[in-house]
Amino acid sequence: MYFAPALAGFIASAGLIVAIGSQNAFVLRQGLLQRNVGLVVATCALGDIALISCGVAGVGALVREWPALLGALRFGGALFLTVYGVMAAKRAWRGSGGLAPGVEGEKSGWLVLLACLAFTFLNPHVYLDTMILLGSLSTRYPGGTQWAFAVGACIASVTWFSTLGYGSRLLLPVFRNPMAWRALDALVAVFMISLALLLLAHPLN
Repeated sequence: MYFAPALAGFIASAGLIVAIGSQNAFVLRQGLLQRNVGLVVATCALGDIALISCGVAGVGALVREWPALLGALRFGGALFLTVYGVMAAKRAWRGSGGLAPGVEGEKSGWLVLLACLAFTFLNPHVYLDTMILLGSLSTRYPGGTQWAFAVGACIASVTWFSTLGYGSRLLLPVFRNPMAWRALDALVAVFMISLALLLLAHPLN
């Protein structure tokens, strides 16, 4: 009775979060650096759980009625992504983003937490995906099965972020080469700035 909606929630959530995004790129980078991984994984997963729960509870309908809020998040998110993209470009240019100790490695857990929260909550698409889309899909399931759908969606989020954060260490042999870090940071820079431009160019409906 509950397995089918839970599986449907898992698949729907996984399909949304596994796609390449700024948050995933941040989690991957922290996993490769092996710094504050637990904090980052927990913050991303708990953020998703909160948003999914709000969506299933019906809050998504309210968000849909507040286009001004999504618009503000759109511009704020674009600004944040641009700043982070420029920082990544500087790391790629200087070759300062690798595993060696340095300024990048001395960031406090608070700064990492703030960056993680920004990647999670300044992205207006996360509200469209979790609160509105998943919330709408959950209405197909009556009664308690609706929350079984939510549980499946939350499990997908926890599984993905844990795998990305802790599984990235398998790539460490590759990233012991400073050139690999420069290539990653260059790609992150292009990706972040491109996302920022897309946010500005395409208003949210």
